[in-house]
Amino acid sequence: MKTVKIVGVPEHFNFPWLMAIEEGAFKTRGIDLVWTDIPEGTGKMNVLLENGQAELAIILTEGVVKSITEGNPLKIVQEYIATPLHWGIHVAANSKYQTITDLENTTAAISRFGSGSHLMSFVNAQNQGWETSSLNFEIIHTLDGAIEALKSGTADYFMWEHFTTKPIVDAGTFRRLEDCPTPWPCFVIAATESFLEEHKEILRHILEVINLYTSEFKLIPSIDRTLSNKYGQRLEDVREWLRMTEWSQSQLSAETIENVQDYLFKLELISHKLEVDKLITSL
Repeated sequence: MKTVKIVGVPEHFNFPWLMAIEEGAFKTRGIDLVWTDIPEGTGKMNVLLENGQAELAIILTEGVVKSITEGNPLKIVQEYIATPLHWGIHVAANSKYQTITDLENTTAAISRFGSGSHLMSFVNAQNQGWETSSLNFEIIHTLDGAIEALKSGTADYFMWEHFTTKPIVDAGTFRRLEDCPTPWPCFVIAATESFLEEHKEILRHILEVINLYTSEFKLIPSIDRTLSNKYGQRLEDVREWLRMTEWSQSQLSAETIENVQDYLFKLELISHKLEVDKLITSL
């Protein structure tokens, strides 16, 4: 039995992995896949991969591309979610800010530098025509940290996935001003180069299993109710999220990789671009 350490955010996107693990789908192939939730998100996952504390990650596309260009020895092995991530732009419920325009020159809460909340604040700023060099940040690590920062005023707004934060909006803690979708498919599966070199066949088995689960995921009877109960979401919200979300069973296109790099380079978030084969690999 080969133990493989995989990390991802504790969100509904990753429920197929939890199902497959619980049902023993990986163990039937001789793989003990050990899942760890990382509420801090992509920035933390990049560190865990680089330090050898994880071999695989379900990670934001833009975050892992940035990390690879900075020398993290990783490769994208497959697209995981083929649709954009819808980042809600949130303020405290009692905030004086009423529109996105009001947020120019204010402070964004981010989980850490290099995280999705950090990188998407630049995308949002570009969308709004703001000067990105003057963006201000407050590191809050987790969603609970964001709640505290917006409540205390140490940060003014926070970008996080629309449906994950909706219960907080519904509870009257956050107020969502708008959504900012990613200009690319949002989640990929990334592996360390050392794992790829030593265990490519094991990775093939892992991908075969998860691709079977994701291809049939929406067909599971009452999956909407299961997700609603597990993640504390309203049933109508889960159904809307399922309608908007598509899982992928194939590799990212070269065009998508170029688009991500072009965005990051234009925003001066990466200093150089890489050849596509330095970022993705085929098994």
